[in-house]
Amino acid sequence: MSTSTEVGHGQPDRSFFGHPRGLVNLFGTEMWERFSFYGMQAILTIYLYYEVADGGLGLPRDSATSVVGAYGGLVYLSTIVGAWVADRLLGRQRTLFYSAILIMFGHISLALLPGLAGVGVGLAAVGLGAGGLKGNATSLVGSLYAKEDERRDAAFSIFYLGINLGAFLGQILTGLVQEEVGFHYGFGLAALGMAIGLVQYTLGRKNLSADADVVANPLPAAQRPLAVGGALAVVAAIVLLVMTGAITPANLADVTLVVIIVAVLAYFTVILTSRKITTVERKRVFSFIPMFLASFVFFSLFQQQYTLVIIYADKRIDRGIFGWEMPVAWANSFNPVFIILLAGVFAAMWTKLGSRQPSTPIKFALGTITIGIAYLVFLLFAGGTGNSTPLLILVLIMLIFTVGELMLSPVGLSLSTKLAPEAFRTQMVALNFLSIALGSTMAGWLAGYYSVDNEAPYFALVGGASIAFGLLLVLLTPFIKKLMSGVR
Repeated sequence: MSTSTEVGHGQPDRSFFGHPRGLVNLFGTEMWERFSFYGMQAILTIYLYYEVADGGLGLPRDSATSVVGAYGGLVYLSTIVGAWVADRLLGRQRTLFYSAILIMFGHISLALLPGLAGVGVGLAAVGLGAGGLKGNATSLVGSLYAKEDERRDAAFSIFYLGINLGAFLGQILTGLVQEEVGFHYGFGLAALGMAIGLVQYTLGRKNLSADADVVANPLPAAQRPLAVGGALAVVAAIVLLVMTGAITPANLADVTLVVIIVAVLAYFTVILTSRKITTVERKRVFSFIPMFLASFVFFSLFQQQYTLVIIYADKRIDRGIFGWEMPVAWANSFNPVFIILLAGVFAAMWTKLGSRQPSTPIKFALGTITIGIAYLVFLLFAGGTGNSTPLLILVLIMLIFTVGELMLSPVGLSLSTKLAPEAFRTQMVALNFLSIALGSTMAGWLAGYYSVDNEAPYFALVGGASIAFGLLLVLLTPFIKKLMSGVR
């Protein structure tokens, strides 16, 4: 039986401009969660490395990028936890609800607790909560449609519009509040955004798919104490490592990279060796591996907008506009603006093309090639001094970022639901987010090698490597499509 939302005599729900009404609720929930998430992240890097006199914590710049990169990776790594809780304990709908509460608590901690204590508690809570919310929201969108429904890619593009509308408003308003009254007020605004999203989600839960509360693979009651004990042991180990100095801001990205790589290998192994998946499902999981790697490459560059691009905007961009200086945090707001303008265009394009649209591997290849080109554009003003790069160059670069993102990211969300084995529906979505986790952490690690005084080698090497990977993916596309077994 189809898990998609149906009305009447088994007809697909088209009550919201041709899409199920549940899409509206998930659109809004994700919009407000992204308002809080990106609003906070827009000011996080400068909060960490600005001097104490300017309201910051005064960390070295490479330590700040390491923390932000590791945090970005841990957010997506925690989708494993969120997926496991949904599939084995609570179901997707309830897991999303409790995750939203945890996110709100994290933003409140950042707003009220001083120094690194607030950063540690706040980022841990937001990271874990965001992981529980992201994967389950994405999986719930997929459940509104049958696997063969050609509205799926368009729906995920619409969903992606909600993400970026929230990201734009969050970064603009949080950045403005930070400039005018301080960092902690900006974090407080992020908490308010998540509170609004939580209320909206609660009111609209009845419009989700019929299986939203289903626990796909229930954990036997006898094993639950062991699971709780394991979770507490992990938390205790992390606290001990931090307190003894084994984990520091400077090496956090390195530690996180290792953890995520181990998690990725373990996750693929568990799914591929499971007796609960069929031969066709196993081939489809194998087909996901090269797209996983492409997503990792893409996000290693794309997520540097929260490390490299913030530093570049602070140190190299002329942010003056008719005597007024644009806040540094607004540098990332161009990306969601372009998403808002172009997401509908891409959604309409994929819908119009239907079966004639490029295959998913080709879309992924185009994404990695495009983001590589964006880094080569940085070379136009490499070697300049001070804040001499025109703001329009940053706008152009972020436009190219956006085109690459729309080629790959919403399609990746859709692909993970289409290739997912029935027994690992939410956990396959978590694997997609693990590619972003790996890329986000790598983004923070790579940004530590960026030098304002020697930019050209960095931009050329990073951009060139991404383009080369995209071209390799094009060559592998026929083999990948065969493994996908009919999924486009």
